[in-house]
Amino acid sequence: MEKHEMICICCPRGCRLNVAAEGGEIKEISGNRCRRGETYAKEELTHPMRVVTTTVQLNGGKIPMLPVKTSKAIPKALIFDCIDCLRDVSVDAPAAIGDVIIKDVLGTGADIIATRTIGKRD
Repeated sequence: MEKHEMICICCPRGCRLNVAAEGGEIKEISGNRCRRGETYAKEELTHPMRVVTTTVQLNGGKIPMLPVKTSKAIPKALIFDCIDCLRDVSVDAPAAIGDVIIKDVLGTGADIIATRTIGKRD
């Protein structure tokens, strides 16, 4: 039987989860203090997902970089591919929170969206 230890990141409690699995099937989850911990452990072992946060170039803005993130979690295995897609992206100011910078990044169904409103340089 395989044993996995992880810390749940669903809420500020940070429960220490212990997961026992056999043949790819989860047999037991302990240490969670809420149902979200159980769901997190199952997803983390079978299909880990993450929200990606980074910045892109902002042309003519009050500051040179625009913070962005994925609109929802994407497969953890695609994080670096997502970052690579954004390496040469530049956006013209102004930008507003929620502006879609890239639609359906890497075919994941997640958009890259602005997370800050930044006006044009004076």
